[in-house]
Amino acid sequence: MPITFYPSQVGNPNKGNVPIAYTGDPLQLIWSDVCLIWKQRGRVGGIFLPLRLFKMDKWDELYPSPKNLVAIITHFVLTILQLCFICSIFVCIFTPVVPLWAFIVYCASFLTFNHLVCRYILNKGKHKLESDVGVKDASKHQTEYWIYLNGVSVGADWLQANCDRLSHTFGRRIVGILNPTDGIIFDLIQCMVQRNLSYSTSDVRDAYQLIKEALLNEEYSKVVFILHSQGGIEGGLVVDWLLDEIPQDRLQRLEVYTFGNAANHFNNPHRSLASAENSMTLNTENNRPTKALRYVEHYANDGDFVAQFGVLNFTQVSNRFMGRVFKSPNSGHLLNMHYLHEMFPLETVDGVIRAKDVSEFMEMSVTKDPETPDAREDLLTSIFGSGTQREAASSMAFVGDVNTPLSPLTLNSALPADDGAGSGSQQSWEQWKVKHFSRLWQYRNGNGPPEDRDGALLTRATF
Repeated sequence: MPITFYPSQVGNPNKGNVPIAYTGDPLQLIWSDVCLIWKQRGRVGGIFLPLRLFKMDKWDELYPSPKNLVAIITHFVLTILQLCFICSIFVCIFTPVVPLWAFIVYCASFLTFNHLVCRYILNKGKHKLESDVGVKDASKHQTEYWIYLNGVSVGADWLQANCDRLSHTFGRRIVGILNPTDGIIFDLIQCMVQRNLSYSTSDVRDAYQLIKEALLNEEYSKVVFILHSQGGIEGGLVVDWLLDEIPQDRLQRLEVYTFGNAANHFNNPHRSLASAENSMTLNTENNRPTKALRYVEHYANDGDFVAQFGVLNFTQVSNRFMGRVFKSPNSGHLLNMHYLHEMFPLETVDGVIRAKDVSEFMEMSVTKDPETPDAREDLLTSIFGSGTQREAASSMAFVGDVNTPLSPLTLNSALPADDGAGSGSQQSWEQWKVKHFSRLWQYRNGNGPPEDRDGALLTRATF
C-alpha cells in the first residue's frame, strides 16, 4: 500500500483564501474540537494499537520492563480516577446538598493527589534530559543542536527512552524537554486548552528559550526540532514565537520534524510577498520562493486518533498547516513503538546499534491524494526544494540512499506535464519512494543531507 504524500502548502497571498480559524472565538474552537473528537471516536483504539507483541524492543513504550509496567499501571489507575472525578464534579454541581466548601476541598484534595502521583512516580521532578548513546564521533556534529519535545502521557522514563531511540537512529546528541504528564485524561484537556487558547506551559517556554539561544549562537549552523503528539501543539507555539522575534537569516537554520502532530495549525510564512506570488505561478526565474523555515516535515499514521485530530485534519485547510505530510496507512500513536520502530528500524552490527539502511516504510511508493487542495508544491519542488528551476531539474539525478553512489534515476520520465499548475500526473508521482522526499531519512546514523556531505547547498546538476 502506498504512502499518501501531501506536498507543502505554498501559501496563497490572496487574503480571501486564508482562513485563520485558530485565532477565532475560543469557545467555537473548543466546540469544533469536541465535534472532531466525536467524529474520530472510532480511531481511539489506534492510540495504543497494534501492540505487535513479538516485535517490541526495549525502547518501546509498552515493552514489559519494570519501569514501563509502573508507568502503564499508574496511567491506568489515574485514567479511571480522573474519569470518576470529572463525573463527580457534575454530580456535585447539580446536587444542592453539597456545601461549597466541601466541593472546594474535594477538588483541591484530588488535584493535589494527582499532582503528587505524577510528579514523583511518572515525571520524577525532571524538566530536561539528554542522550548521546548513539553518538560515535562527538566532534562530528558539534555545529548541530537537536531538541525533542514529547507528547501526551510521557513521563521521565519514556522521555529518556524517546531520546535514546532518537540518538541511536540519527547518531546525534538529543536534548529532551519534558512536557510533564498529568495523566491521560488531564493531558487531553490540556491539549484542548493549549491549541485553542494558545496557552503556554513551562515546558513551552523552556523549549523556546533553548531554541532561541541555539539559533543565536554562532557555534550552531543547524537546529533540529523534533515533536510528537501534544509536542506538536507546543512546538507550533514555539515556532510562532520564533517568527515574532528571531531574524530571518537565523530562522533559516531551523528544521522541524513532527510525528502524530496534534496541532490545529503550523505556521511557516513566505519571507516576502514576491516569494508567495512566485510560488503560486512557479516562476522562479528571478525570485526564488522561500519561507521562514526551510524544512518542515510531518509524519502521521492514518489510524492514529491524535493525528486525525490534528495534522491529518487541518492539512486539508488552505494555508493552515505548512510543511510536507507523509500519511502512512498504519495505525498507532506511540513515538518509539509505532513511528520510529516502523519508519526508522534499528539493527545491531558488531555490537553497535544503528538504523537500518533499508526501511519498509521508506521503500513504499508515494501517491498524491487527488483530494488534496490546490496551492501546493509541485513534484520537482517537493524533491529538490524551493527555487529549483524546472528546466535545470530535467537533467538532475537523485540519491536514493546516502550510503550508495549516485542513482541513475532521472527526472526526464517523471516530469509533470506542463499544465500551468505543476501538479503532475498520478503516474509521475508513483515512480518515487518515500525516501526520495524524506529529508529526515538522510540524517540516520550520523549522516546528513547532500549539502552537509558536500559542504555547500545544492548548485550542481547531480547530487
